[in-house]
Amino acid sequence: MKHLLVDISAHGYGHIAQTAPVLNLLAQRLPGLRITVRSHASTEYLRQRILVPFEHQQLSLDFGMAMFDAVRVDVPGSLAAYRDYHEHWSQKVEQAAQAMHALQPDLLLANVPYLSLAAASAAAIPSVAMCCLNWADIYRHYARDDEEATTIHAQMLAAYNSAGIFLKLSPTMPMPDLCNTRELSCVAQVGERRLELLQARSAACAEDKLVLVAMGGIGYRLPMENWPHVAGVRWLVPEAWGVLRNDVSAIESLNMGFRDALASCDAILTKPGYGTFTEAACAGIPVMYVTRGDWPEAPYLVDWLQQHGVAVEVDPDRLHAGKLDEALAALSAKSRPALPSNTGALEVVETLCKMLS
Repeated sequence: MKHLLVDISAHGYGHIAQTAPVLNLLAQRLPGLRITVRSHASTEYLRQRILVPFEHQQLSLDFGMAMFDAVRVDVPGSLAAYRDYHEHWSQKVEQAAQAMHALQPDLLLANVPYLSLAAASAAAIPSVAMCCLNWADIYRHYARDDEEATTIHAQMLAAYNSAGIFLKLSPTMPMPDLCNTRELSCVAQVGERRLELLQARSAACAEDKLVLVAMGGIGYRLPMENWPHVAGVRWLVPEAWGVLRNDVSAIESLNMGFRDALASCDAILTKPGYGTFTEAACAGIPVMYVTRGDWPEAPYLVDWLQQHGVAVEVDPDRLHAGKLDEALAALSAKSRPALPSNTGALEVVETLCKMLS
């Protein structure tokens, strides 16, 4: 029985959204494949996405960037964390290699913790990296003036270049410093459209517009208590926000998976993020998004969504004030393009099957 080790970045949920469709398809192609997932996420959350048997080790393999919230990076905190993370780097890689060797995988799929790739190289375990970004490029964007950045960045790049191949999922950052890349189509796990059920469970009228509010896996609560009512709009928001309004329903109370809720709503309010953008575009759902500061991946996500979906940017001040009627009207006025190609997961599976055979 072949054994695939899957290491997933601990920064948000987009990396899980990319990886799950690949594993679901791969298990169909290779019955009996043993899959071990190492991720910070709970087993319960992973099972909502990964629909095939897997073993789970709950641990954080990286941290991406330290965040104040879903759209603001804690740059000083991030740079300090990277200095600590790379202290005694060789020993860290050796320890990670020993832990990986003990699992005896036939192949590592990393999305996209670079310590895992460095460890796989040290343990002589074949590896595949898969993502729309790499942390070396993200780090360099914020660490240009940091004195220790050159050494740290070089170690990160060496780890990524040690992978047998780096599969870049569209929409992707350019990654010019990597020598092992191949660009693929997007990966999106699209839900089932169940509009009538969503209307019934949210107590919406047939003519109401249902707007899903999903700011990603890193906290970013909006002050909806102070928003003005928008006629004919019902908001679907996280239950943890505790918003008590007659035009709001908690997503959890719908007893419907997030992907189905997304595919069934009239629009989504979010921030630039791979999973939400691709899943909305591939389901034909219009997107309102708030800017994400100087996050270097964001322009590539936005450009792709503007080409393949219906999208309107929302000014942060208008967002926090709940002045969204103009953005909603602009979404309704836009024509919808053809749905984008969603074959990236299948393309990844073809590569993994060859390497596991």
